[in-house]
Amino acid sequence: MLTVLILLPLLGAVVTAFVPGALARLVGLGFAAATLLAGVVTATRYDVGGGMQLTETHVWIESLGVHYALGVDGLGLLMVLLTVVLVPIVLLAGWKESDEPGNSGAKAFFAWTLALEAMSLAVFTATDVLLFYVVFEATLIPAYFLIGGFGRAGRGRAATKFLIYQLAGGLIMLASVIGLYVVSADAGNPSFLISDLAAIDIDPVTQRWLFVGFFIAFAIKAPMFPVHTWLADTTEKATTGTSVLLVCILDKIGTFGMLRFCLGLLPDASQWATPVVVVLALISIIYGALVAIGQDDVLRLIGLTSLSHFGFIVLGIFVFSSTGSAGAILYMVNHGIATALMFLVAGFLIRRTGTASIREMGGVEKAAPVLAGFFLVGGLAAAGLPGLSPFVSEMMVIIAAFDHHWLVGSVAVLAIVLAAFYALWMYQRTMTGPGREGAAVVPDLDRREVGILAPLLLALVLFGFYPMPLLDVINPFVQDSLASVGIGQEGGPQ
Repeated sequence: MLTVLILLPLLGAVVTAFVPGALARLVGLGFAAATLLAGVVTATRYDVGGGMQLTETHVWIESLGVHYALGVDGLGLLMVLLTVVLVPIVLLAGWKESDEPGNSGAKAFFAWTLALEAMSLAVFTATDVLLFYVVFEATLIPAYFLIGGFGRAGRGRAATKFLIYQLAGGLIMLASVIGLYVVSADAGNPSFLISDLAAIDIDPVTQRWLFVGFFIAFAIKAPMFPVHTWLADTTEKATTGTSVLLVCILDKIGTFGMLRFCLGLLPDASQWATPVVVVLALISIIYGALVAIGQDDVLRLIGLTSLSHFGFIVLGIFVFSSTGSAGAILYMVNHGIATALMFLVAGFLIRRTGTASIREMGGVEKAAPVLAGFFLVGGLAAAGLPGLSPFVSEMMVIIAAFDHHWLVGSVAVLAIVLAAFYALWMYQRTMTGPGREGAAVVPDLDRREVGILAPLLLALVLFGFYPMPLLDVINPFVQDSLASVGIGQEGGPQ
């Protein structure tokens, strides 16, 4: 089933690239919808009791112990579902935008988006370390062309900067991947299978070196301070649909990898590194919020808020409690939903006003109240408003942070105040007050655009009031994950 899930969008990318231009959109959307259906079927076959499921393992390179091995647990399943839901929404949102002057055309946008979806699904389901590394690096190919081929002036430079950062992180991670193989060979069972590697007792010093290689790569991908500078440039220059793919799906690979590899394979080193990682997470939380406040470009502002949010996710992972870990994983899902809504609404706004500059906007809510309403909900979700899904995950992380140390929790709470400030200030400057002198009246969202945004809004409200369907999947994974680190489950979310 997982192989089908990966091959569907990959086949869709190839077919879309070769069909006549008029059919490219329909073919691409059809394959994305089929992948969504396959993802739903996969979810129905998953037992929420936990453990790696729907596994398949085939020898790939026998002499090196490399396997084509796939499987999903609670963490992988939620990332798969987030991916298959967001991709059709992105394609619908970019239905016309990809054909605007200067862009590479709808055929290329739809094909590269499907290719990125296939590689992302492979990353979230890979249970062989070398296979994970191969598809981890392969995601950079469609991402590079999506950034460089679509968007605003300067996107080529942003795409190059993105690629350099990601390749550097990948090369560092490769050293740790090879190191894991050497460890398994020394233990008498050369293998890249995660299950085989998890059974090996790796000495603490070796774990620390391996941890550094993995963590740097995942910190770049997430991103975290101080290796985050590619993020704002990319979200400013790329299309909003591409930003959704990068920030809401691709960047989750970073925190996914921390849970899967750092905690799962290198538990002693993860605890050893906790003080440094927690400090970096807190800097990311505060710095991202502060820098976002000073931005004039709305897309750059939204991108920098994600730096703060990823800080929360990493903090939840490395405080080593069931509440924090569950909150971090829930935050990964909720951030993907809320930030996708923000980027897409911002994209609709920019196409109407002809500018991304906040100071050149104003008075939009009078002419376009529906657009303003969606924008407000997205901003309030980013600020952690009770009743919207990010609030639940943010509170779980903050509670875990206070349990870890009162000072850590206090710094994290400060970010809530800053988030409310940048969210409401952004709304006030763009939506309220008088409109620009001489500017045309901004038309409100049409039915297609409302239909694109409605599922995201519904998810924000639904999981804000009733997050248990997600927590029921998350909790068994958290229990298994913390057990491998040697931490009990008392006080975990039920």
